[in-house]
Amino acid sequence: MSDSSAASEFSGPTEPSAATKQPKEPESQAQAATASSGPPKRSLASRLATRSAGGVLRVFLILTALFWLTPAVGLLVSSFREPEDMTASGWWTVLSKPADLTTRAYSTLLENDEITDALLNTVWITVPSTLGVVVIGAMAGYAFAWMDFKGRDWWFVAVVAMLVVPIQIALIPLARLFGDIGVFGTIGGPILFHIGFGLPFAVFLLRNFFAEIPRELLEAARLDGAGEVRLFFTVVMPLAGPALASLAIFQFLWVWNDLLVALVFTTTDSQPLTVALIRETRAFSQNIETLAPGAFLSLVIPLAVFFAFQRQFVSGVMAGAVK
Repeated sequence: MSDSSAASEFSGPTEPSAATKQPKEPESQAQAATASSGPPKRSLASRLATRSAGGVLRVFLILTALFWLTPAVGLLVSSFREPEDMTASGWWTVLSKPADLTTRAYSTLLENDEITDALLNTVWITVPSTLGVVVIGAMAGYAFAWMDFKGRDWWFVAVVAMLVVPIQIALIPLARLFGDIGVFGTIGGPILFHIGFGLPFAVFLLRNFFAEIPRELLEAARLDGAGEVRLFFTVVMPLAGPALASLAIFQFLWVWNDLLVALVFTTTDSQPLTVALIRETRAFSQNIETLAPGAFLSLVIPLAVFFAFQRQFVSGVMAGAVK
């Protein structure tokens, strides 16, 4: 073996060429690249501006809420004042004299048979009107969503078109119709009117809600032997709780606060609380002690119903907003 071959055999590993050498990235450049991939740092002025804007918005919303609640608070305070104090000064003066508050106005209100009867009439009108709209609207909404029948889409379009019909154009024709069938001047007249004009919105709302129920869920129930009636009550209705609660709140508030329909279709024996309070204002100087507690009672009951079903109401309103 020649000396040249031996030298090449026992020589150390060869150095890589300049073309194959990879330049090593400096550590400072790697850290800079990593930092640049994250969110950019905000300056102190930017953070202060964001926080101050949120604080200003929060203060504005609080002031708006207090401004909106001021009439309700004034009505509540006035309902606990003496009649002569209500005519002599504003309700805010009681803040310096809380000892002047009394419950005599509520005692007088409960002794007024006209007001108590009107309150009961309001309950008898509102509850059936709400339940009728919810039950009938749920059945019709399910039919429009999942049952096939001739002219279904055109019937639904006709129902939706009834949403734009104002109630004023139906007052005189329905008054004559109710007179012919013998329900004019009774509690049944307002109930039928409110159910009839509440159903278009109920059908529209519930049909859209029912249409979002997965078809596979209904088909699985049908495969288990469930008919349409059992499917409606055991599968669809439990899923529609938020939508039904929203509809019930809308209908309850509309009927409870109604004045126009009650003025047309009721008499002294069947008048609700809104009409009774209007008639009390005609003798304002003699019945001032019943107006404030009666008006607050008319306000607090629907408010309590709303807060009792507030969570279901929000869920029903947001149903279908996101997939």
